[in-house]
Amino acid sequence: MAHTQTASLTAVRPGRHRLRAVDPDEVVDLSRVADFLPPGATLLPAPPHALPVLPGRPPMVGYLVLVPADPQAPEPAAAEPAGPVTIDSAQRIAVVDGRAMDLTYLEFELLAHLVAHPHRVHTRDQLVTTVWGYGHVGDGRTVDVHVARLRRKLGAEHRHTIQTVRRVGYKYTP
Repeated sequence: MAHTQTASLTAVRPGRHRLRAVDPDEVVDLSRVADFLPPGATLLPAPPHALPVLPGRPPMVGYLVLVPADPQAPEPAAAEPAGPVTIDSAQRIAVVDGRAMDLTYLEFELLAHLVAHPHRVHTRDQLVTTVWGYGHVGDGRTVDVHVARLRRKLGAEHRHTIQTVRRVGYKYTP
């Protein structure tokens, strides 16, 4: 039955890694695994409390692969602005028709997310999860208040760029 559950979870979330119990003779020699790791990566044994215990099966063996962030990652090419709003994430500045906007942290994050995905409809729950984070306690009305503030700050001639999709959420239309 546990195998059936695992198979169904894999079908629901394809691409997710999963742990599996292996026989002692299946454990791979770590020196051979190190040849396949990216440069600078570290292979560490996973702590035993992080691995599931299956009744009647040998204890699982797990490893963590730590890969350092690339300090020389290339900057993404700046796309042509698709409307009156331009976002500079590096300097955390939003510019509308050549004038910088005075935005709070969350207003900037919300506007940057909407501008990065023009014409896409975002539900209030999606925006709460993406902009505020998973741990946020609140509801979609929080999004409504922030969108109202953004529209006010965009001004009368650009407030229409953030459109309400009734009973769903919002979209940015340049």
